[in-house]
Amino acid sequence: MKTSFIYNKKRGSLNLDRYRAIIFDLFHTLTSLESTKVPRKGTKDILGVPREEWNKHLWYYSEDRLRGKIKDPFEIIRKMAHAINPNISEAVIREAANNRINRFKYSLENIDPQTISTLKRLKASGKLLGLISNSDVNEITGWNNSPIKQYFNSTIFSYNVGYIKPEKEIYEICLKELNVLPKESLFVGDGGTDELRGAKEVGMTTVLTTHVIKHMWPEEIEVRRKHADFEIDEIEELLEQAIHE
Repeated sequence: MKTSFIYNKKRGSLNLDRYRAIIFDLFHTLTSLESTKVPRKGTKDILGVPREEWNKHLWYYSEDRLRGKIKDPFEIIRKMAHAINPNISEAVIREAANNRINRFKYSLENIDPQTISTLKRLKASGKLLGLISNSDVNEITGWNNSPIKQYFNSTIFSYNVGYIKPEKEIYEICLKELNVLPKESLFVGDGGTDELRGAKEVGMTTVLTTHVIKHMWPEEIEVRRKHADFEIDEIEELLEQAIHE
């Protein structure tokens, strides 16, 4: 493994001994539809809508689903789909919703073995582990069967708490559940939804991980680095900085 801790020269190399807790983002950090190679058609393909339009509504115009204001799995898809094309049939919407649920279940139930091993070893070293994810009810249906669920002391999904990253409240809820101070905590994520900025503003040290996004949005990496204290590629690089076992 090759480490790439290249930020915050005043801080020097990342030393996990300094932190009681490590808090992770979920999608595009610990797993993703893309990295697990989910064997199903995408939602946009079933709905028959352009990728750009679907992504726009998924990422920018659908806070209600992420805040838990809409929890009906079909209404979540219906609202976004009809905003693009109001003529999409109910049958197609239901097919797309069920397909999306199954795609995310697959991504949560088929985590990379190296990621599982890393979380297991970090937990065994005495670290408290937290998870903060901007997710709707469709996206985490498979969480209870995920092989990594057992390693987290705190799991915060936005639709359950009503806050989304980078709002300070969602980080504070996790910190409170872990009973740690921000300065005792490391936040690790791909930097989407400005999550690294949110974590830094709360007082946590931040680590950008690029192993998924370098293939999907390489042009985003430079922007996301602005709020990163350190940068790694693969999650298992954290073990090189872990407490001696």
